[in-house]
Amino acid sequence: MKKISICAISCLFIGFSACNNEPHFTVKGNISESKGKMLYFEASGIDGIEKLDSTELGSSGSYKFTHKQPESPEYYRLRVEDQIINFSIDSTETISINAPLADMPIHYTVEGSEESLKIKELSLKQIELQKKVDILFKNAANLAPNIVQDSLFNMVNRYKQDIKLNYIFKDPTKASAYFALFQKLGNFLIFDPLNSKEDIKCFAAVATSLNNNYPHAVRTKNIYNIVMKGMRNTRAPQQKVLEIPEDKIKEANIIDIELKDIKGNVHRLTDLKGKVVMLDFTVYQNAVSPSRNLALRDLYDKYSKKGFEIYQISLDANEHFWKTSADNLPWICVRDINGIYSNYLSIYNVTNLPAFFLINKDNELKVRGETVKNLEEEIKKLL
Repeated sequence: MKKISICAISCLFIGFSACNNEPHFTVKGNISESKGKMLYFEASGIDGIEKLDSTELGSSGSYKFTHKQPESPEYYRLRVEDQIINFSIDSTETISINAPLADMPIHYTVEGSEESLKIKELSLKQIELQKKVDILFKNAANLAPNIVQDSLFNMVNRYKQDIKLNYIFKDPTKASAYFALFQKLGNFLIFDPLNSKEDIKCFAAVATSLNNNYPHAVRTKNIYNIVMKGMRNTRAPQQKVLEIPEDKIKEANIIDIELKDIKGNVHRLTDLKGKVVMLDFTVYQNAVSPSRNLALRDLYDKYSKKGFEIYQISLDANEHFWKTSADNLPWICVRDINGIYSNYLSIYNVTNLPAFFLINKDNELKVRGETVKNLEEEIKKLL
């Protein structure tokens, strides 16, 4: 009884939180010249960003957040408006992150976490790559399309080789290796875990390490599922898959596409047999998209009653933007959630966007957009 009483009295003086010995970690520091700004402490989970805490920064800019220790390495971030600092936690460490408000994601410092320092290195490399790509596309109007495409490929490939060698394969057990896998260029993943055999190897290396160390973690199961899906996608088809009955070959002279519209309704390309179809691959966030769709609307209004249809595939990463853009369009608007990594781009040998094909009433692919000089005349011929 005496021991219980002493503990109870101690809790009254020290406070309940001190008697609660749940393991936790601490992140603290200073954001200079940030008085009055809100600093958010967030978790970067596989399902998205979760707000954990926040504080209004005072004149000193100091802050301190504590949170329970994760069961396996996890990823967190500090955010002021749209400026973000990423870091990782795998134990009960205390780390210090200091930064000026101006260019916070570039000029911050980290103490107490080697993996968070590597994540900073990766973040700075990604920022630099994004700058180079932005400059390339800014000057794209003055360059031949093949030069732009080759330059982009070389930039991204050099970046990937650096990250593979120095961060992923060097030690796939580290939190920075996992973080590297999910870096983005614009809205798209730099490493493609679903369609690139070489990139799948990177994911597999990290998945194996996580499974050895944290077999029950949510991230382990998630990355394992990604690897398995990627392996299925890239597996060479068995001979029997190619044994298509002759009647099916005659019935469908195009490779079918089956995607959902903004309401979740499924649309199959082959269901449009009997109509002249424009199969259109596009990105609504492209600068030319609004004016291009206006021109397509003129054609659609003119010939839709005569049997003309547009099957337009959005490759936008932002689902909400796609739904908003497609809402008032009169033709079939679907979206491939794989974006620019869509298998249909490979199947139809699309190398530049936007791109289109014309399909006749018998479901036969007749014309590629690159060869069309007068779109309206080609449509009239097929009608």
